[in-house]
Amino acid sequence: MRLLAIETATEACSAALHQDGETRARFEVAPRGHAARILPMVRSLLAEADIALSALDALAFGRGPGAFTGVRIATSVIQGLALGADRPVMPVSTLAALARGVVRERGAGHVLAAIDARMQQVYWGEFRYTAGRLEALGEERVCGPAEVTVVGEAAAWAAGTGWSAHGEALAGCLPVPVTGIEGERLPQAVDVALLAAEVLAAGEAPLDAAEALPVYLRDRVAEKPRSAR
Repeated sequence: MRLLAIETATEACSAALHQDGETRARFEVAPRGHAARILPMVRSLLAEADIALSALDALAFGRGPGAFTGVRIATSVIQGLALGADRPVMPVSTLAALARGVVRERGAGHVLAAIDARMQQVYWGEFRYTAGRLEALGEERVCGPAEVTVVGEAAAWAAGTGWSAHGEALAGCLPVPVTGIEGERLPQAVDVALLAAEVLAAGEAPLDAAEALPVYLRDRVAEKPRSAR
């Protein structure tokens, strides 16, 4: 299986090439530098592996939630590459990629992923990893730290910038113990690639490039949340 993946929904900009069980990656924390860096990363990976886009099985991307500009960059770049090479695409949740990184590095089975959404809110997702697949527990959402909900009953790892920004408020809502907190962890393209590979291996089909859509969760960014009345 051969996959290219990119992730630009947060401060991190990354690309990964998953080929026959091995993964090469580029990763850089570069706020506001994604547009200039992502294509050179892609070209570097393809050249290093001596493979063309047209030889890949699919192109995967972090479809959000995250920064509006970053999510749009990933979507537009992957659509352009996929259309030019006539390849299908795999949208992958940025929150899921964040959780998959904790599974990969920590062996976690239950992850509470939170990305700082500004405006005193977080992008929130809960995930369980079992039998080689990452499963979302409940829907992803954008909400205040005190409004998060947890479905799973096992101890969990906590990951993402939402924890560094709102860790005390989030911890106060949890009905489960926290194994560890990685508040500086950012999503990586290597985990977007791993998730896409797992989905394809399970028999799910990729999408046409035109169906590559971003997921913002929040419709408006110019307004502050209204206070309750």
